[in-house]
Amino acid sequence: MQGKRVKFRFEDLEVWKAAVDISLKLFAVADNLERKKLYRFAEQVRGAGLSVPNNIAEGSGSRHKKEFVQVLNIARRSVFENASMLIIFHKIDLIEKCFLDELLSDLDKLGRMFTSFSRNLGA
Repeated sequence: MQGKRVKFRFEDLEVWKAAVDISLKLFAVADNLERKKLYRFAEQVRGAGLSVPNNIAEGSGSRHKKEFVQVLNIARRSVFENASMLIIFHKIDLIEKCFLDELLSDLDKLGRMFTSFSRNLGA
């Protein structure tokens, strides 16, 4: 019998949704890197891109707000890791400036969302 699938708490979080959207854009960067046979770079981008929404999901399973905020901080730090990689990739002509600017803007917004969400948790 097919029914509605289970929905996890994190799926309703705007910060998680934004992180997933950015992950999809980072996967496009990784695909482009693979076309250039830069497999290690592609793997690094995918891993760092997935770590953001995955850490949010993991943290949402915490029983304590303080624990959730700690995991959110780890996810926020991954935002900065992604920004650093993108800036370096642009410097070595692996991504175009317009795409860099778009992604950095998205990452900055996401970082601010983490700050606000953590404050709202009050831990």
